[in-house]
Amino acid sequence: MIKFIQRFFEPTARWDDDDSLMDYILELEDRIEILEEDNLNFRSSIYDMENRLETKISQIHPVTYNIQGGDNV
Repeated sequence: MIKFIQRFFEPTARWDDDDSLMDYILELEDRIEILEEDNLNFRSSIYDMENRLETKISQIHPVTYNIQGGDNV
């Protein structure tokens, strides 16, 4: 608990210069582009799987039971 309090009251780390901050921002932007591309590929794969699954489900025919009402036991 004491370590938590000490960390809480520590001075925050500051960037040495603006170039390192700008480099970090550019790196993050590159990572975002990669993640967006991966997300697009993932969505496309999910969409393809959904279509294949719907096709397979539509090929399945339900079982038809010939049940007649009445006293024909």
